Amino acid sequence: MQGFLTNLVKISSHSSLAVLFAQFPPTQIAIKIGLAVGIGLAVGLEREWAHKDIGVRTFAVTALLGMLSALLGVGFSVAAFVGVFLLAAYVNVRSLIVNQTLEITTSAALMVVVLLGVLVGEGHWFTPVASAVLVSMLLAWKTELARFAGGLTLEEIRSAVFIGLIAFVIYPVLPNRFIDPWGLINPREVWAVIIILAGIGFANYVLLRLYGTRGLYYTALLGGLVNSTATVAELCPLLAEAGEGATGIGVAAVLLTSIAMFARNLAIVAIFALSAIATAFWPLGCMGVFAGIVAWLRHQHNARQPLRLKMSSPLSLRRIIVFGVLFLIIEVSGKLAERYLGHLGFLVVSLLGGLVSSASTTATAAIMVAHGQLQPEVAGIAVVLCSVSSALANLPFVYRQTRQRKLTGSLVAFSSLMVSLGLVVLLMRLRWGR
Repeated sequence: MQGFLTNLVKISSHSSLAVLFAQFPPTQIAIKIGLAVGIGLAVGLEREWAHKDIGVRTFAVTALLGMLSALLGVGFSVAAFVGVFLLAAYVNVRSLIVNQTLEITTSAALMVVVLLGVLVGEGHWFTPVASAVLVSMLLAWKTELARFAGGLTLEEIRSAVFIGLIAFVIYPVLPNRFIDPWGLINPREVWAVIIILAGIGFANYVLLRLYGTRGLYYTALLGGLVNSTATVAELCPLLAEAGEGATGIGVAAVLLTSIAMFARNLAIVAIFALSAIATAFWPLGCMGVFAGIVAWLRHQHNARQPLRLKMSSPLSLRRIIVFGVLFLIIEVSGKLAERYLGHLGFLVVSLLGGLVSSASTTATAAIMVAHGQLQPEVAGIAVVLCSVSSALANLPFVYRQTRQRKLTGSLVAFSSLMVSLGLVVLLMRLRWGR
C-alpha cells in the first residue's frame, strides 16, 4: 500500500510538471521575456538620456510586468496596468511638489509600455515592436516635432483635418465600381490614389519643414519630393537675385529637384505596381546618379545658407481638387489612348502628362498595370517618359524667370546629357534586359 501511494505521488508530480511545461514552454517564455525587456529598454534608454526620473530600468521592469501578467490572466493584466497608473500618478505628484512640473509624456509612455508587454505575453510580435519603435521616435523627436507644430499655419491644420475627414468618412461610402458605361472612372479607386499620393506629398512636406533650413541643397532635394515644378518656381527668384555668379548653385539645385522627382515616381510605382519598377528603375536610377555627380561637381559652399521655401501645404483643399482633376483627366486619356491607339498612344499621353504632373501620370500607369489593362514593361517606359518630360519642362521656366543665359545653357547641356543617358539605358534594358 505504501509503495502504491509513493508511485501515485511520483505520477502526480510528473503530471504537474508536464502541465507546467505545456502551459509555459521554456523556449517561448524566454523569447517573450527577451522581447519584453528589449521593448522596455528601447523606450527607457531615450527617457534615461533625457534625464527623466523614470529611466531604463523602470521601463524594462514595467514591460516585463505586463508580459508576466498576461501569462497569468486578464485579472493580473488589469491589476498590473492599475499599478503602473498609480506609479505614474505618484511620480507626477512628486514632480509637481519638487519641480512644479508634470511628467505627462513619460507617464503615458510608461503605460503604453506595460500594454506592449501584455501584447508580448499574449503572443503578439509585430504590434508591440512597431509600437515601441514609434514611441521611441516620438520621444526622441521632441524638439523637431515642437518646432514643426509651432510653425503650422491655420490653413495647414484645417487641410489635415479635411483630409482625415474625407479619407476615413467619405472614402468608405464611395461606390467601388465603374460609374460610366465605358468603364473608365471608379470613384473609390481614384480617391484611394489621391489619398496615397497626398500622403506621400505631406510626408515629404514635413521633411521639408523640419530640415529645409539646413541649406539650399537640402531645400531643393526635399522640395522636389513634394513638387519639383513648384520648387524650381520658388528657387528662380533667388537665383535671379544672385546673378551670374550663382550658376553653379543654380545647376546643382535644379538637378537635385529632378533627382527627388525620379525617386518619388519610383516610390509610386513600387506602391501601386511593383512589377513595373524593373523597367523604370535603371533609366531613372542612371539619370539620378548622373545628375547627382553633376550637382556635386557644381556645388558651392555658400549654398549652405538657410532658406525657407514659401510652398503651400500639399493637403490644401485647392491643391487636392486640382490634383484630383489632373489625375482623372490623365487616367481617362491614358485608358482611351491605350484602348483605341494601343501602347504608342498611351506613351504619347504619358509624355504629355509629364509636362503637367509626373506623379499623376506615374500613378495612372501603375494603376492600369494593377488592373491588367497595361503591360508592366509599357508602364515602366511611360514612367521614364513622363519623368523626362517633367525634368525638361523646367528649363524654359528657369530662363523666363532668371533671364540668365549662362545658367540656362548649362542646365540645357547637362539635362540633355542626363536624358540621353536615361533613354539609352532604357533602350538597352528593352533590348537585352529581358
